[in-house]
Amino acid sequence: RHPHLVQLIKFHGFDIFGTQEGFKHQLEDVKAKLPGFEYIGVGREDGKEGGEFSAIFYNTQKFELLKYDNFWLAEDTEKPNRGWDAGLVRVCTWGLFKDVRTGFQFFLFNAHFDHVGVEARKESAKLIIRKAHELGSDTPMIITGDFNVDQNSEGYHTLNNSGTVKDAYELSPLKYAPNGTFNGFDTNRASDSRIDHIFLSKPFHVVRYGILTDNYQGKLPSDHYPVMAEVHY
Repeated sequence: RHPHLVQLIKFHGFDIFGTQEGFKHQLEDVKAKLPGFEYIGVGREDGKEGGEFSAIFYNTQKFELLKYDNFWLAEDTEKPNRGWDAGLVRVCTWGLFKDVRTGFQFFLFNAHFDHVGVEARKESAKLIIRKAHELGSDTPMIITGDFNVDQNSEGYHTLNNSGTVKDAYELSPLKYAPNGTFNGFDTNRASDSRIDHIFLSKPFHVVRYGILTDNYQGKLPSDHYPVMAEVHY
């Protein structure tokens, strides 16, 4: 699938993006076909290469990575462990980036919330906001991920009504959202449920937002549709 995924990324002109459920060998396959891109992240099972990553890819010609780290979505954020009522170990990767041309700095947090734990999803949302404020409350931020909750859920509202970040979908004057974001590798699956989100703080200004339903010969590069936002600052 990765050749089609990479072509999608190149065609739509992603400069920085988060991935979920990627194993080390899959991330390396994507990186090999994206010259000029690097990625950060660790495997959630051991904090090294074991298990799925919540990786962040970035265009090194446009962004300089100033610092980065990872924390686990759990009561103990410093080591691999399951939090609250979660079914699986979950990790969040973050980076502090600088726009090479303008010097503008921002944080990007990328996470994959648990698919089972209702409490875990709600607490994970609170945790990311808290971590963001600890790292630099005055620094603009982006939070991306598979949140396993749609726009009607408490976990979503914890972020969207935090006063810190807002859903790019709501902020965008131009929305291309022909479907929900989960497809299960089925092009006929239809919903309006958005469980993958891009949350932004000020001063980011959203120009357009899209759920990209691209397929190739009826096949899909992922079981989730990519979510894209064009933003200015």
